[in-house]
Amino acid sequence: MATLSICYEGKVQGIGFRATVLSLAKGFEIRGWIKNLPDGGVELFAMGETQEVEEFLNSIRDSHLAGHIDRETILPAAPEPGIRGFRIIP
Repeated sequence: MATLSICYEGKVQGIGFRATVLSLAKGFEIRGWIKNLPDGGVELFAMGETQEVEEFLNSIRDSHLAGHIDRETILPAAPEPGIRGFRIIP
């Protein structure tokens, strides 16, 4: 089981980044959320089987979003019990 917090920096707001990640998430058995940060970055929280989470993150890297990402910082995170599905946090 993997529980990760990923922060993306670059031109990641105002381009449909969160909506694209939400769409990509539908193809994986993961739970979590994505939200804009005040500093212009985007934070993604993902929980699931390690392989599913890795493949989900690779799908982001392989998408058209890759050209907008200057930096990806991956950190372990504490699980959020009771979280269901994947959603955008406004």
